[in-house]
Amino acid sequence: MMKYRLLVLDVDDTLLNHEKKITTRTKMALIKAQQLGVQIVLATGRPTCGVVPLAKQLELDKNKGFILTYNGGQIINMQSNEVVFEKRMDAEMLPFLEKKAKKNNCSLFTYRDDTIYTNDCDNKWIRQEAGLNGMQISYVSQLSESIDFNPFKCMLVGDDENSLIALESLWKKRLAGTLDAFRSEPYFLEIVPKYIDKANSLSILLERLQINTENIIAMGNGVCDVTMIQLAGFGVAMANAKESVKACADYVTESNDKDGVALVVEKFILSDLRMNEIPLEQINLSSKHALVGNLGIQFTYASEDRVEAAMPVDTRTRQPFGILHGGATLALAETVAGFGSMILCKPDETMVGMQVTGNHVSSAHEGDTVRAVATIIHKGQSSHVWNVDVFTSTDKLVSTVRVLNSVMRRK
Repeated sequence: MMKYRLLVLDVDDTLLNHEKKITTRTKMALIKAQQLGVQIVLATGRPTCGVVPLAKQLELDKNKGFILTYNGGQIINMQSNEVVFEKRMDAEMLPFLEKKAKKNNCSLFTYRDDTIYTNDCDNKWIRQEAGLNGMQISYVSQLSESIDFNPFKCMLVGDDENSLIALESLWKKRLAGTLDAFRSEPYFLEIVPKYIDKANSLSILLERLQINTENIIAMGNGVCDVTMIQLAGFGVAMANAKESVKACADYVTESNDKDGVALVVEKFILSDLRMNEIPLEQINLSSKHALVGNLGIQFTYASEDRVEAAMPVDTRTRQPFGILHGGATLALAETVAGFGSMILCKPDETMVGMQVTGNHVSSAHEGDTVRAVATIIHKGQSSHVWNVDVFTSTDKLVSTVRVLNSVMRRK
């Protein structure tokens, strides 16, 4: 069994580069890790609506992934949309927060669904927060009178960092037992329910999934990530993290602009793969909504030198007169050979091209199931060559296909 079963990632300045994007290398590494059975949790201070698009980009909704938002205030199962856990503030605390915000010349805002409610819709940091998360801004002169829901958290915004530092220190004492206060940015002071942080909420998820802390990797860059980095069996800090965060980690990877997340996945997850542990059931499930799934292709065996898969001859794969379509046969051959090269590629390698040559020998008819057997006949530094034979259920040879996959080392 693979050592690490769960990968927990902070989002901003960890998963995302300075352009707020997921690089191709990082995306490929994370999708491959999920295909091999590792579940992913995006753990962030962002509101839920600001994380869902990123989670879908990484296919968490197809691979039993989770998002932990509002710094732990809510956990959602991306595959089922089930709310696994949530904890909110009591709205009765808003008058106190609003009074103190005005006294300290700070703006105040909170979230609900895809909207930010604030008493200062022109504040540059609030507008930046809305843009980052794809949210609209709604102006309310008095939050305490207008908010009729219990929020996940509230944010004080100010340009005087010293003032926010003083408030943070004061509120940690004054609000003890009711709310927690911490600065997530020099200009943000976050107010959340008591005991809400990434590690505490993650512990609830771990208990639900029956995963031990030694089987998780947690990665982050900020002070808010320290507790989950310390909780994890393998805690990782980014090179762009503060020194206090690095001091709490087991390992420091490259920065978010140098694919630090991908490097960890490649070195500590993908390189740990053993061929007899390839989770075909998980791979078949994750391919359900792709072309592989649409054609009914199911992997049945995989090793370093051999991959097998089955495909039904039905309305999806036959010609109008009930004979297996040659294009579907080639798609089956490409699928097994491509998966074989994915297994063979080292963590720092990737496939960049494919050349397919097929010879159709005989026919298969509707109602039959064909079986593709791919065997490696050449494994070079820049290419893999596979021979793929496709048989009927009675072992009649239908097609023989040669697949050449080009391989490059990632830069």
